[in-house]
Amino acid sequence: MAPWRAAAMASSQLARREARRLLSSQHRRHCAAPACPWLLGSAPPVLGPSPAAAAAAGDRRGFCSVRSFTGESSAAAAAAAAVEEAENGSVAGGDQAIDFPGGKVSFVAEMNFLPESQRERINCYRVLDDDGRTISGSRFQEVSKELALKMYSEMVTLQVMDTIFFEAQRQGRISFYLTSHGEEAINIASAAALTIDDIVLPQYREPGVLLWRGFTLQEFANQCFGNKLDYGKGRQMPIHYGSNRLNYFTVSSPIATQLPHAVGAAYSLKMDKKDACAITYFGDGGTSEGDFHAALNFAAVLEAPVIFFCRNNGWAISTPTSEQFRSDGAVIRGQAYGMRSIRVDGNDALAVYSAVHTAREMAIKEGRPILVEALTYRVGHHSTSDDSTKYRPVDEIEHWRTARDPISRYRKWVQGNGWWCDEEESELRNNVKQELLKAIQVAERMPKPPLAELFTDVYDEVPSNLREQERLLRDTIKKHPADYPADVHI
Repeated sequence: MAPWRAAAMASSQLARREARRLLSSQHRRHCAAPACPWLLGSAPPVLGPSPAAAAAAGDRRGFCSVRSFTGESSAAAAAAAAVEEAENGSVAGGDQAIDFPGGKVSFVAEMNFLPESQRERINCYRVLDDDGRTISGSRFQEVSKELALKMYSEMVTLQVMDTIFFEAQRQGRISFYLTSHGEEAINIASAAALTIDDIVLPQYREPGVLLWRGFTLQEFANQCFGNKLDYGKGRQMPIHYGSNRLNYFTVSSPIATQLPHAVGAAYSLKMDKKDACAITYFGDGGTSEGDFHAALNFAAVLEAPVIFFCRNNGWAISTPTSEQFRSDGAVIRGQAYGMRSIRVDGNDALAVYSAVHTAREMAIKEGRPILVEALTYRVGHHSTSDDSTKYRPVDEIEHWRTARDPISRYRKWVQGNGWWCDEEESELRNNVKQELLKAIQVAERMPKPPLAELFTDVYDEVPSNLREQERLLRDTIKKHPADYPADVHI
């Protein structure tokens, strides 16, 4: 051992013994009674001059006061230093600490850089194995037969709806579509764990959340066809759903812009003391946006009751997660911003339901944000504008479509409980298909919104520049009617 280190340790030991002796003697002098107990958790007895006297003497020790002692010193000086260190958060033995804003920080003599990642990846919470059996020892939120069947029925409905609307786009009947194939459990199970009073700020791959809340297949069709019954009045491209009635904010194409909004909505619920939270959905690509980082920090500092739900499906369009970030997914980022986080199997309906159910309780009762990262896989193309076979192996897609399909896994569990059979499966799928085909026919025949609606709902009174734009548009349509849809009412 180096001589200076040995001297420092000896001096520290001497200081601690002398400090204990001085504390004992001063404790006896300042206690009027024979015994003056100092209970753990209570305020320590006041030693030395009073606060007023200390202030008069110019005692200016603040939160940044740091002091240590090493080497030779008198016993009295060492004892005084030990007392001061105890008052200011320093640690005996040559170490130092500082009461910095946010908490006490200890100093160390060794220079250590934090590793770029943990040695082991963060575990993923799961309830059902690949064969639909509950894992031994798994803890999850129990679901009734009624709730379990409703969850399964809505997962199937979402799958059928996606398939038919995708085909409608390929037939040229709608301009665009985007499916949730492979992510049905995330949609339905997370929605089932919420209440209608909870505010949803979606990305664009969560139509199942809206379906669960009561959005009808006819309402979905009206939006995709942009007819006069579409709540957005035909101004948005297909799949940009929204419903004031169901507390579901309208989908916005720009990535992650809804995250800061969700924090504001959650904070308003907290101010109004509502028994509700906000939840916002986003993909792994959204974690690279500045709004993601601003929102997490905003929520943590304000302790807003919001659930950040990240659908980590492996691909941000054609960008794999390996090129998206170097951290252990999104879950680790919650800890960096000071919030609780959990990684869950996004293809396990019971795990998603249990995680979101618990996250909601913590968010509301404890007034805190929660980050949920669901590991899943986007089985379909990013959208009808994409061909994912150009950037990922077909056998990889097929493996997730068959071996890890969330609907098949959940069906095995439901059927294993004696709650479902093949006849009910066929009847459900046929009924959903017929209902949706009828809804598409109705939506397709429905007239489009009047042209004037293109310029309303922004200003209380339409300004002159917009009136001029409307006039020019009408003139252009009259001059070139063949270039515009015949069903647009001028």
